[in-house]
Amino acid sequence: MYIQYTMDQLYLPMDLEEDIPQNHLVRVVNDMVNRINDKIFAAAYPGGGRHSYHPKMLTKIILYAYTQRIYSSRQIAKAVRETIPFMWLAGRQRPDFRTINRFRSERMKDVLESLFTALLELLTQGGYVKLDHYFVDGTKIEANANRYTFVWRKAVVRYKMKLQEKVRVLFQTIEVQEQQENLAHEDADLAELGESASLSSEAMEQTLRKLETQLNEQPKDKPLKKAVRLLKKDYLPRMQRYERQEETCGERNSYSKTDPDATFMRMKEDHMKNGQLKPGYNVQAGTENQFIVGYSVHQRPTDTRCLIPHLKQLQRRLGQLPKTVVADAGYGGEENYAYLEKENCEALVKYNTFHRETSKSWKTDPGKLENWTYDEENDQWICRNGRKLGFVRESRSQLDSGYEVKLRVYRSENCEDCPLKSGCTKAKGNREIRVSMTYLRYKEQAREKLRSEEGRTLSARRMAEVESVFGQLKNNRGFRRFLLRGLGKVSLEVGWLSLAHNLMKKYAVDQNAKPAGQG
Repeated sequence: MYIQYTMDQLYLPMDLEEDIPQNHLVRVVNDMVNRINDKIFAAAYPGGGRHSYHPKMLTKIILYAYTQRIYSSRQIAKAVRETIPFMWLAGRQRPDFRTINRFRSERMKDVLESLFTALLELLTQGGYVKLDHYFVDGTKIEANANRYTFVWRKAVVRYKMKLQEKVRVLFQTIEVQEQQENLAHEDADLAELGESASLSSEAMEQTLRKLETQLNEQPKDKPLKKAVRLLKKDYLPRMQRYERQEETCGERNSYSKTDPDATFMRMKEDHMKNGQLKPGYNVQAGTENQFIVGYSVHQRPTDTRCLIPHLKQLQRRLGQLPKTVVADAGYGGEENYAYLEKENCEALVKYNTFHRETSKSWKTDPGKLENWTYDEENDQWICRNGRKLGFVRESRSQLDSGYEVKLRVYRSENCEDCPLKSGCTKAKGNREIRVSMTYLRYKEQAREKLRSEEGRTLSARRMAEVESVFGQLKNNRGFRRFLLRGLGKVSLEVGWLSLAHNLMKKYAVDQNAKPAGQG
């Protein structure tokens, strides 16, 4: 009546591999990791102590876990105990969650990039990646941090200035001339020291020590006693805290108290539709054929200043840069164009006004420089009404990165009675423009390349390249928030994700390449 069923019978074969289909993803993970040279892992194991689990085994189970949307070390350890593909990869060994987490976040911190490069070399040998066209873009991923424990740089600066004003008032309360002379600091008395906008905690500590010495000599001096108490108990600790916060911010505008490396950014995942800022990281990725060729993690919310550090990291990792870099308008700054030109990389990078230049409103706008004519021989611009703007002077400005921008200033001879003036400028006098001739040249080069047949093809391909990879990571695989904290550990997480993505992509390509009917 029923098929015989018993749980006490021993069945053969006992090899777990027999229960895994030949075209299973886990076999791709196993094969690719086995092909990596064991010497790569040597840096993670200096020797000594008890024997460790084999790094290839741990690498396999972590990578396969990431392909299965399992990111928690506890869940990975549970899968190793209960799931056949994990048990097969682990050779029936059972590392606990602490071992798994320590391996991926500490042991591999100096090795993961080498592992990524080695796997990329295997993909290159297989013809999956050629490093001809490099499609780069960025996405923001939320940090593992409290959304409401933040520090804003502007607020810290404001509080610090208010504190300095209180210190100045405090010093002014010590009116006795003899005290001011005795407590002089580099020929400046306390009142003058307090007027300095750059008053630091170190200067306050030096002053406090002198005040305490003076107080020992005059213990009944109430203003002096008050100054010592306020400086020691309130003002000095606050100043030290503000300085630590400023140092943590660095060039950023904010940071999270839970994860100080995280910066508050606007995320696309804004369910309240109120522009809420969340602590996060800007993940930059470069792809080819939807394989991740390069990745980097940044604390800046905008993409413009991330391109050069990203490409430098790519060059250090691979030993070369791609032939062509394709990116959207978020990367179209003069500094980025200059860097790509210096490195002999073809730049198919849009600038921020590229698409608007084709609109009718732009083409008919008399105030747009692109609608004017430049007379190179006489170094002057001619506006839509034929008025000439001659060269006046040259100014230079330096970006935060140290890149110098040269701006040439041109001014119109006469804008009076010009019928186009109301649409050209809001200035009451003659029109004046500031132009970076270098940036204009870069934009003209980019415009010509982007409007070519190849440029249009690659620009359209870019949207299917990086965006689909980010869609896989964030939507299909559900990775929308980091598990670890700190820039270093977050970078490791992105590395593991990138490795897992490339293995999944190889599996998909191989499956699609098989003739119909073959599993």
